[in-house]
Amino acid sequence: MCTTCGCGEGNLYIEGDEHNPHSAFRSAPFAPAPRQMMNITGVKTDNFSPTRSEAGDLHYGHGEAGTHAPGQSQRRMLEVEIDVLDKNNRLAARNRARFAAKNQLVLNLVSSPGSGKTTLLTETLLRLKEKTACAVIEGDQQTVNDAARIRATGTPAIQVNTGKGCHLDAQMIADAAPRLPLDDHGILFIENVGNLVCPASFDLGERHKVAVLSVTEGEDKPLKYPHMFAAASLMLLNKIDLLPYLNFDVEKCLACAREVNPDIDIILLSATSGEGMDQWLSWLETQQCA
Repeated sequence: MCTTCGCGEGNLYIEGDEHNPHSAFRSAPFAPAPRQMMNITGVKTDNFSPTRSEAGDLHYGHGEAGTHAPGQSQRRMLEVEIDVLDKNNRLAARNRARFAAKNQLVLNLVSSPGSGKTTLLTETLLRLKEKTACAVIEGDQQTVNDAARIRATGTPAIQVNTGKGCHLDAQMIADAAPRLPLDDHGILFIENVGNLVCPASFDLGERHKVAVLSVTEGEDKPLKYPHMFAAASLMLLNKIDLLPYLNFDVEKCLACAREVNPDIDIILLSATSGEGMDQWLSWLETQQCA
């Protein structure tokens, strides 16, 4: 369960797992699950009131847990979060130790849906093809489309479908990574589910989180989703080839990112035009040698 939104695993599927009860699962036309009737008589709910601004805006993130769920006290939500994240962090530490033993650079790519993450990744892999061994773990709620796009570049990839889950976790990486043929000193790219909220809390055992933000999303995205950009080592400002057609203030965006995370590295690039790609590849090379 996600401690931020309460999502469940749903139909978890990792390619090649013939013993998984959902291994034969493929995307089907989506149909909402039947609504369950619940008898809430006698259920004790927490009397939690949001803070109000002078303009009348409501803010639910001021309690101990930093979030809100109907029927759950702030203390109980905090207890659940500590328990879930503690288990995940122990698994992430094991993953990190395994990757370090092989001197593998592992990057967790995070973004909103539609930021151009997969297109950027395929272009990156094509440019690295003759230089560095790479492999990819693709995270999506459904379909194996992105893994197929990655494999078309000649790079080994495995798809992890999270079902109702809105993020990857350390156990999923522990299950998927050993199935990929990746040499020592190689790079493992983990493309997380498109979501700037929940993946911020879940360590996968990566060396760095890399936040991808496109110029079509708005300059203040780092301020709206501060936990993700605070956790990221690098922000890639993508699709800069579209800047002539947009009213997007690059300097304001960079200032917003650095307000949240003064130490964040930032690279402006376009997978389509190729601008900034050399700087991105240079950053990868530096991290490999670190």
